[in-house]
Amino acid sequence: MLHFCAKRITSAGILANFRKISCLVLLFFTVGTFAQAPGRVEELTIHSRALEGNLLGDSPDRQVFVYLPASYDTSNRRYPVVYMLHGYGLRAEGWMRIFSIESAINSALSEQGTKEMIVVSPSSYNFYDGAFYTSSQATGDWDRFISEELVNHIDSRYRTLPNRESRGLMGHSMGGYGTLRIGMRHPEVYSVMYPMAACCMADAGEPGEAMTLAASYKTREDVEALRYPAKSTMARAAAWSPNPNRPPLYFDLPVENGIARPEIQAKWQANSIFPMLDQYTHNLRLYTAIKFDVGSEDGLLESNRALDEKLTEIGVEHVFEVFEGDHNNGVNRRITNSALPFFSEHLLFE
Repeated sequence: MLHFCAKRITSAGILANFRKISCLVLLFFTVGTFAQAPGRVEELTIHSRALEGNLLGDSPDRQVFVYLPASYDTSNRRYPVVYMLHGYGLRAEGWMRIFSIESAINSALSEQGTKEMIVVSPSSYNFYDGAFYTSSQATGDWDRFISEELVNHIDSRYRTLPNRESRGLMGHSMGGYGTLRIGMRHPEVYSVMYPMAACCMADAGEPGEAMTLAASYKTREDVEALRYPAKSTMARAAAWSPNPNRPPLYFDLPVENGIARPEIQAKWQANSIFPMLDQYTHNLRLYTAIKFDVGSEDGLLESNRALDEKLTEIGVEHVFEVFEGDHNNGVNRRITNSALPFFSEHLLFE
């Protein structure tokens, strides 16, 4: 009898049990699907007093994209905010589209178990195709716009957690440089930092073909006709060595007629990341967490490895990773698989 009953349970009863289990599994994934619904993106225009009056005549009205998680519209929760800075040659709109940023954030939340957060991407595109997130008479005070005006606007408009422990800063390439530069200067605003393939670690403004080419352009019309990335030397000059007495381009180059100009080179060196590290070591140590990465085929690999060594040397805790990829092809998946999970782990959530 016992044997017979056992056979009935394993043969006839197993189908019913299987159906129950299948229903539970289906219910689990259905609930999970609704819980991990995609967020939405709002496009704003924010007027910046810090960018008013820049010599290049760029608009102080800046395009900003704001990702809001799915639960934002169905709850009264407050959320941490990650500020995401794009690279050279892009507007924020192009950054969002080319690198599928909205999709990357949705994937981080649905596939990696990342906690819901607000993500903000401002546009730093200007006459020279990029402002390098620097304070300059030529380009405007980008430091103040990013670290003060933008943060205050987002905190006043959205249900954020308005404290440094709940704010993160990240960016790619020029945006990685901006992340390090602004992050080092403002630990009172941000607590977690993630620069991706950051540029401009030690730019000494040496003589070379790029400097000679940049010096050959004399009018705004000449510069406007250029395509990416030919303007990048001029963009750094406008950011790092502006000269209000040299219209219409408003910069000094660190090389003139093939000869180095030490006084201008010193300005470029002072705006590079490595010389800033000693100055802002204390600020870096105030961060809850710092992580950065670079692709194995990226031309910036060695300078990022050197950053890893220098941070270790001055005693700043951090995580450094090299992933398989070049400068651009890993951006989307690194945001999904590494950057946003890192913020999820280290930011303070309500």
